[in-house]
Amino acid sequence: MDKPVPGSSGDPDYMMSLARGLAVLRCFADERRPMTIAQASRLTGLSRPAVKRCLYTLVRLGYAAQDGTHYTLRPKTLALGYAYLSSSTLATRAQPLLDRLRDELHESCSLGVIEEGEVYYVARAEVSRIMSIALRVGSRLPLYCSSMGRVLLAGQSREDRDAYLRRTDLKALTAKTETDPSRLHAIFDKVREEGHAVVDEELELGLRSIAVPVMGPAGVMAAVNVGVQASRVSAAGLRPRFLPALRRIAAELG
Repeated sequence: MDKPVPGSSGDPDYMMSLARGLAVLRCFADERRPMTIAQASRLTGLSRPAVKRCLYTLVRLGYAAQDGTHYTLRPKTLALGYAYLSSSTLATRAQPLLDRLRDELHESCSLGVIEEGEVYYVARAEVSRIMSIALRVGSRLPLYCSSMGRVLLAGQSREDRDAYLRRTDLKALTAKTETDPSRLHAIFDKVREEGHAVVDEELELGLRSIAVPVMGPAGVMAAVNVGVQASRVSAAGLRPRFLPALRRIAAELG
């Protein structure tokens, strides 16, 4: 039996087949490799026959390709993401500013928003290094242990934060990851007061980042950050080195 698709309960206008097809499309982004019907079924919670029908349709429409028992996405799927990027005023305005910030700081920087309880990367400017952080537009990260996520949560009400922490599996991704809800609330309060968040190897060992909010008419609408390899920049060095430039870019975007 298929796992219930979020948002489908009791709504006569809800198109279940479309929701299932999008769930199958999304699981490719999670895995980043060719998949079998069985693997897609496990990731989506849908039955194998349902996944098979979705993949068959995607292949017929040119969004996926089949090689034996494995399926991959085709370049046509890029049009789906481009439709958002080309219509998003925020993402469009952010990209040249992030490019400028990257050239000024010589570090990779990103813009993220909250979507479905995660940070979604909607714009990114990368530096070229032998060792780089594998993030891109469309990447998703947990809110509670990422710098942009903490900035975005700090902009929410206590009630909304409580609800998020209750429904989220607060996994320790490294030995440094904070997972205690009361201490996380204290961190969010501090981020709100100081106007920035620093995460020191809580998301991934060897990675440090600093983020600031992008303000809109209703409050925090996005976050912009800089991520660095811990071997090159100390935790104490993040604020003096990057915070003024981040705040300047966020003010231009806000």
